[in-house]
Amino acid sequence: MAKTANLYARIEPEVKEQAESILATLGIPASNAINMFYKQIILQRGLPFDVKIPASGITDVSVLSDKEMDAELEKGYADMKAGRTKQAKSVFADIREEYNV
Repeated sequence: MAKTANLYARIEPEVKEQAESILATLGIPASNAINMFYKQIILQRGLPFDVKIPASGITDVSVLSDKEMDAELEKGYADMKAGRTKQAKSVFADIREEYNV
């Protein structure tokens, strides 16, 4: 069996750049990451993650009626009272750390 095979794929330049930046931070060459992905496809007998439309998407508040907006605000308030939220300061610190910005 050959030790290597070539794979040619077209990918959006921005996606490639962002992914390769993350891989470089992890010290993983893109070819190794692709090889790991293919091995997971084999092990899982399919994609190693769900490919589906999320049940709940991002809410575009610009198209909500007053009643719908009130309902969204109530959901947010309920999340806050139940402790299902984080302080913005903490979220931004996590983002800065994760993306080295």
